[in-house]
Amino acid sequence: MTFANGSTIVTDILVGADGAWSKVRPLLSDATPTYAGRSMVETYLYESDTRHPATLALVGGGSMTAYDETTRIGLGVQRERADTLHSYAMFDQPLDWFDGIDFKDGPAAARTVAAMFKGWAPELVALVADSDIPPIFRPLYGLPIGHRWEHVPGVTLIGDAAHLAPPDGEGANWALFDAGQLGNAIAEQPKDIDAAIRAYEAALFPRNIDTATAAGAYYPDFKPLNGSVQ
Repeated sequence: MTFANGSTIVTDILVGADGAWSKVRPLLSDATPTYAGRSMVETYLYESDTRHPATLALVGGGSMTAYDETTRIGLGVQRERADTLHSYAMFDQPLDWFDGIDFKDGPAAARTVAAMFKGWAPELVALVADSDIPPIFRPLYGLPIGHRWEHVPGVTLIGDAAHLAPPDGEGANWALFDAGQLGNAIAEQPKDIDAAIRAYEAALFPRNIDTATAAGAYYPDFKPLNGSVQ
């Protein structure tokens, strides 16, 4: 492995835990993430108990989502510590639909995105219009449902590097679970690491299909591998 600073290492086991745009994945698979048909715009409201009490009251103590089937836009927001509201404006649109939004100009981007929610309750529009950070563009990508690879000795993947799916709250959880399962497999066969990795992969490939299939039913451009789930 060669790192950005020029240093190198040689290792017997390489685990790609490097996310959606994994540099390790090409050693195993030629699959690349594809756009899932939805993008989000991330915003924050801080100190909302005093600065945005009406919005905070609407969200409540947990999270909420509002979605308009006609315009294909929505808002998802969750309450975090210190009365922070962490929000995502959702748009089921192709990538070029966002070309007219200048995300390098934070205030202008906030105004443009907020204007798309014309007619919505002002308590909800405030999540975007009054954002305390410049809005962040978050296009969603996924690997084909059923992504798998032919075993390569000494190399494997965990988390989004292995089974990237549009966010449903499970990405980090699955990465931690994968790591635990791989660790258990190695602990059970410490003298045959290759067999341990094979056992881990045999369980990995089918394990996340249900979650990815559920995402695929919602995200219009997120398709199974070769049109079917293996």
